[in-house]
Amino acid sequence: MSQIMLCDKLCSVEDCIPGTGVYLRHGYIYSSLAGYVLRKNEGEELPVISVVRETETQLLPDVGAIVTCKVTSINPRFAKVHILYVGSTPLKDRFRGTIRKEDVRATEKDKVETYKSFRPGDIVLAKVISLGDVQSNYLLTTAENELGVVVAHSEAGAQMVPISWCEMQCPRTHTKEFRKVARVQPEYLQA
Repeated sequence: MSQIMLCDKLCSVEDCIPGTGVYLRHGYIYSSLAGYVLRKNEGEELPVISVVRETETQLLPDVGAIVTCKVTSINPRFAKVHILYVGSTPLKDRFRGTIRKEDVRATEKDKVETYKSFRPGDIVLAKVISLGDVQSNYLLTTAENELGVVVAHSEAGAQMVPISWCEMQCPRTHTKEFRKVARVQPEYLQA
């Protein structure tokens, strides 16, 4: 997304279809407001070009997107989370998500115990599998090796260290706790 000013020439009508926040003049599409350019290819041959103000550029979790979320509560059937990031972009608004027991891992789904996978306060990488709306939550999955708990704190308050795909250990007390641990890929690690 690039920032533009009012009346900036964006492109020719041969290259794009006009959307919202733009107008046509002499075969060209111009911005009708200052903001950010959005190009969406909605199954057409040409992309739709729109201009939105900064407050309207809210990124929404989409099916297939990798999201970072914080576990708020758990019960035997699912974990409730708040979605904090889509990819590496922080969200301005709070979105709720649910990780159902059957979506925790790809194998032995019937043996999953939610409290052995997540705890409130855990930071989790998950993938969106179904969109939510105002009343409902986004459905999320951690059923891939790269998805699961990335940050957890022990009862002693220390950040725990993963020791296997299903356990983390407190560096202070050396107690082990069960978690569905993510195998974090190098591109997600900060240098």
